[in-house]
Amino acid sequence: MLRPTLGAPYIDGVDATSAAVLAGFAGLLTGALAVVAVRYSERQQTSMPPTAPVVPLPAGVADVLAVLRSSAIVVDSADEVINNSPSATAYGLVKGRELVHGELRHLARQVRRDGVIREAKLELARGPLGQGRSIMQARVAPLGSSHVLLLVEDHTQAHRVEEVRRDFVANVSHELKTPVGGLGLLAEAIQDAKDDPEAVERFASRMQVESHRLAQLVKEIVDLSRLQVADTLHEPRLVDVTAAVREAIDYSRVGADAKQIEIAEACAPDLKVFGDEDLLVTAVRNLIGNAVAYSEPGTRVAVGGRLNDEMVEITVTDQGQGIPAEEQGRIFERFYRVDDARSRATGGTGLGLAIVKHICANHGGDVTVWSEEGRGSTFTIRLPAAADRTGGSAGADARQSAPPPHTDHSQPSSAQKVEPRV
Repeated sequence: MLRPTLGAPYIDGVDATSAAVLAGFAGLLTGALAVVAVRYSERQQTSMPPTAPVVPLPAGVADVLAVLRSSAIVVDSADEVINNSPSATAYGLVKGRELVHGELRHLARQVRRDGVIREAKLELARGPLGQGRSIMQARVAPLGSSHVLLLVEDHTQAHRVEEVRRDFVANVSHELKTPVGGLGLLAEAIQDAKDDPEAVERFASRMQVESHRLAQLVKEIVDLSRLQVADTLHEPRLVDVTAAVREAIDYSRVGADAKQIEIAEACAPDLKVFGDEDLLVTAVRNLIGNAVAYSEPGTRVAVGGRLNDEMVEITVTDQGQGIPAEEQGRIFERFYRVDDARSRATGGTGLGLAIVKHICANHGGDVTVWSEEGRGSTFTIRLPAAADRTGGSAGADARQSAPPPHTDHSQPSSAQKVEPRV
């Protein structure tokens, strides 16, 4: 039997150092096996198939969505967009596979929860900055077992038209109150002054003025209402523009002569457009009437016509006080007056330029204004020239026509004309 060396104890024939090493290796092996087991368990969990199978859209739904006028969106049970019409993206309702607006997501969840079709009128932000607002009408319905269909229509334009209609009715009511109330007060004054012939005559004369103003206002309201119908010009006819301009000048002679204002005319020959002659006479007459009303006595109003780039241009230039730059964008609005007190003194209704704008629009043209305070104003009507039988434009010999008669201020160039905001 071997004798152990002094200071080196034995444990069942194995020294203590060897036992510690074996124990360490056993611990490391156990830890490694545990890590491998955990990783394998995680991989197994992530690779498991979804518990609920993906439900496809009912057959034919995509084809139907493509032809709908409304913006159509289909979302699944997780509110993820799986199909939508192009207009839904164009209106900013869908971005990628996500509904942009929380209001639409809320409606979809409500319908998915209770299965009841819902409708709502929503005011949604337009664009990422949310500066503009769109009025949307949404109809949301369940589609199959796990999908929801959203049909969204843009009612912004209809909402604006309704606001304009309400404003128009309010403005008409306000404008009618003045002459109607004035007639009532004058009638009472005549009744109280029945024993004073001079007072009766004076009040009666004033009543005639107010009644004329009321009749003119009603007539212009009716005219403007008719012009706002899109299909006003049922059968356009060939109109001699030069003849129409001269007729409008004849209508305005009396008022101009009363203020000693000269109306000078210089229209090129053979200017033709397709449209309604009476309406064109009304448009030019309104512009001449405005020029006379807002010009000082002894000045001149120039009316001209020429052909320019297949467009017939009719210009009315005055030497009046001019229109401030900040007001020029609103002068074609209904009932808008730059100088309210002066407009009432001249008998203006605030509808004349609005009528001109609608007449031009119904003839496929427009009206613009150039003005500078202290130098007068120039209004320009532009209408498509009528084509002759040879394929050219009637009045082709008018291309080199002279500009309207000279006034004290220079004629504006096309770059100076200010387009009205309508």
